[in-house]
Amino acid sequence: MGRIIIKTPEQIDGIRKSSRLAAQTLDHAGQFVAVGVSTEFIDNKIEEFILANNAIPATKGYHGFPKSSCISPNNIICHGIPSKNTILKEGDILNIDVTTILDGYYGDTSRMFTVGNISDEAENLIDTAWDCLDLAIEQVKPGNHFGNIGFVISRLAKGKGYSVVYEFCGHGVGIDFHEEPQVDHTSRRNTGPVMKAGMIFTIEPMINQGKPKADVDETDGWTVRTVDNKLSAQFEHTILVTQTGYEVLTDVHQDYEIT
Repeated sequence: MGRIIIKTPEQIDGIRKSSRLAAQTLDHAGQFVAVGVSTEFIDNKIEEFILANNAIPATKGYHGFPKSSCISPNNIICHGIPSKNTILKEGDILNIDVTTILDGYYGDTSRMFTVGNISDEAENLIDTAWDCLDLAIEQVKPGNHFGNIGFVISRLAKGKGYSVVYEFCGHGVGIDFHEEPQVDHTSRRNTGPVMKAGMIFTIEPMINQGKPKADVDETDGWTVRTVDNKLSAQFEHTILVTQTGYEVLTDVHQDYEIT
């Protein structure tokens, strides 16, 4: 494992601003989620909003990724490529994942959206994915082990009959798109590196209705689906370790207090 960057106050301020913009971009995107809308149309609105705010969409061109966001409906776990051929329909659930580069700093967040009336099973899955992120954030404080994030996520999800994707994880972020450490969403208690004030990383649990394994599309090399075509749900925040706890940098709805 490489070095985990301890951010300076100046860097933290820059990453905070980019993180807020990323979250505001999701708010903006949400108004276009509706029956009959293509995921490409939503992605175009996302790109327009990011550029209008003097920032850059980090995903566009990243290792050849063609779009400004990842939009992943239903059985797509992550890295869904927005397309004019993917048309939203009643009952769909989808994750929209946005990373902004503002003044050279990265902010990364994703959220679930729903189209019309969704099934009870889809709603329960989404609620569990949110609860997993919520519980994991409470583990963020100086001196705690990163493994405890994955421990509490896995315990909660499996206790409700779901599985946790283990092939994709959270990551350090801010100066670069992906930094150390790797933040696993299923792990053993009291394992991994120790958190220190000034570290910034994402927590982004992907919770599956069925099997935990992921299947990467061989044609586009990006789209990650559940192996059994069952639903998947995910939420993601960018989080700063403070001197005494955490600050959720992508929280624009005041869901969390700074600890």
